[in-house]
Amino acid sequence: MWNEFKAFISKGNVLDLAVGIIIGAAFGKIVSSFVADVLMPVVSLGLGKVDFTNLFVALNGQTYETLADAKKAAAPTLNYGVFLNSLIDFAIIGFAVFLIVKMANKVQKPAPAAVTTKECPFCASMIPLKATRCPQCTSTL
Repeated sequence: MWNEFKAFISKGNVLDLAVGIIIGAAFGKIVSSFVADVLMPVVSLGLGKVDFTNLFVALNGQTYETLADAKKAAAPTLNYGVFLNSLIDFAIIGFAVFLIVKMANKVQKPAPAAVTTKECPFCASMIPLKATRCPQCTSTL
């Protein structure tokens, strides 16, 4: 069983997957920082200096100045501003992955298959390239 596990781990796909997960996690942190520290302040400025991380609804009916104040009071909150940030993170990461996959598909286009058949000019059936007589209509080619 140990040998099977070593063989499984040493396969290229497993190592590629591990590297992909690690790079993906790092990329996710970069995008989260971009959204929280660069993009959302610009959007906030355009919307009248709204801090998206402090957009929440206290479910206990009381009002709090900030989300931190509500958390200090252990109030149940619906944090829709944090959710908006996460949604924007997801959209940016999804678009980046889409672009990477699209570029990879362009690079890895399979070579067109070799042509092995042709169309009979008399009956329009497909026949081998080297055929001198059509097996369907028996016409000489």
